[in-house]
Amino acid sequence: MNFIKTTEQSSKYEHLEKMSVAELLQNINNEDKTVPLAVEKTLPQIEPLVTKIVEKMKLGGRLFYIGAGTSGRLGIVDASECPPTFGVPFDLVNGIIAGGDKAIRRAVENAEDNTTQAWLDLQEQNISSTDVVIGIAASGTTPYVIKGLEKCNENNIVTGCITCNEGSPLALVANFPIVVVVGPEFVTGSSRMKAGTAQKLLLNMISTTTMIQLGKVKGNKMVDMQLSNDKLVDRGVKMIMSEITVSYDEAAILLSKYGSVRKAVDNYNL
Repeated sequence: MNFIKTTEQSSKYEHLEKMSVAELLQNINNEDKTVPLAVEKTLPQIEPLVTKIVEKMKLGGRLFYIGAGTSGRLGIVDASECPPTFGVPFDLVNGIIAGGDKAIRRAVENAEDNTTQAWLDLQEQNISSTDVVIGIAASGTTPYVIKGLEKCNENNIVTGCITCNEGSPLALVANFPIVVVVGPEFVTGSSRMKAGTAQKLLLNMISTTTMIQLGKVKGNKMVDMQLSNDKLVDRGVKMIMSEITVSYDEAAILLSKYGSVRKAVDNYNL
């Protein structure tokens, strides 16, 4: 297939090594400003995917992200933040990276070129037709991700993708493709920059919207968040105070007794 990888095209900036620190920062920022506008154009693509994720989760399904390199790491970050933020089980949103957990910190040679491992990795998680799998690849050509989605399609598993090149093989494989075209990177081919930023924004939107639709936010507050440190306990106490008329100490006692903001408020109102 012939298509143009805009993420690989030459940067519109020349002689970066001759720029001052101020110039480099300003020019990188100028490029970064274009990313939210590119993401905005994909909103009609995101909506049906999130709707399907919510539908599947209400039936007991899970969400999986698969990717390699930066894309895989971003999926893992988003997945790992869902349990503490929204109080959901650790296996509800899952991030899988080519090369396994060791690839989170160091690149694993040829991992992204493996055409069979993604499906094996998903099978280890007992993947089924109740789940949704999103492949993440800026280039849209990563074999690990493409072949993983192909096997999902063969097994009646809903697939989505996040890529930054129009007409890529990955976008053609996914049931629900999201194609956010950010254009050439400031440093030619460094897709951890604008493409990575776009992917992070999209993942934030997908997981947060899904969790709100599942009732994990009340008003605008994370009422089911895990109370894993003093800062979050203090935040939880103040959330309770904003919902019911109690003092700080009374709210702290309620939070300690019931273990979550939601349960503290609900039981107080009984």
